[in-house]
Amino acid sequence: MIDVNYYVYILTNTHKSVLYTGVTNDLARRVYEHKHHFDKRSFTAQYNVENLVYYELTNNPEAAIAREKQIKSWNRKRKEKLIESKNPTWIDLYTSIL
Repeated sequence: MIDVNYYVYILTNTHKSVLYTGVTNDLARRVYEHKHHFDKRSFTAQYNVENLVYYELTNNPEAAIAREKQIKSWNRKRKEKLIESKNPTWIDLYTSIL
């Protein structure tokens, strides 16, 4: 059996005024798609949300989806605390996952 990783991730824009939470099984590809606005009508393209500031990994797709929903339900302050627990300066982590 092949192990597949699933990622829950948070992106922000340059001004850190917008947060987007998503889930994927290929983090590098998905962030690349956000950065290059593959879907011009998407939320991330409209708000230039393309900086990866947080991610976590699991090998359970149901757990990843549940975690995404959990994080999406949080208020902004709680999401900021989560980001800052692993990335206090909110740097774009994209190059570190390549």
